[in-house]
Amino acid sequence: MYKTIHQYYLYILSNKKNGTLYIGVTNDLERRMFEHKNKLVDGFTKKYGLNKLMYFESFQYVNDAIKREKNMKKWKREWKIKLLVEENPNWDDLSSDWTFLID
Repeated sequence: MYKTIHQYYLYILSNKKNGTLYIGVTNDLERRMFEHKNKLVDGFTKKYGLNKLMYFESFQYVNDAIKREKNMKKWKREWKIKLLVEENPNWDDLSSDWTFLID
């Protein structure tokens, strides 16, 4: 018997360089980015226009992704900015060239 390996993602969104940040977790990053870009879900990201993927990490287990999210949400803003500058110095939208194939 084969076990299905699931993928979970912690991700950080922004609206612009040094803008408002949002940290979330999902099991389908492509679908979630489609939802953010098309403002399909009411809430913080829709209100502030947070639809640019600045950073993400992948995890095999959802509990690990949630633990990382909770930990990172406690970080000072300057630590989050430092991570983004190190990993994505131009603040590029990592999903800008994605072709969304949503069911």
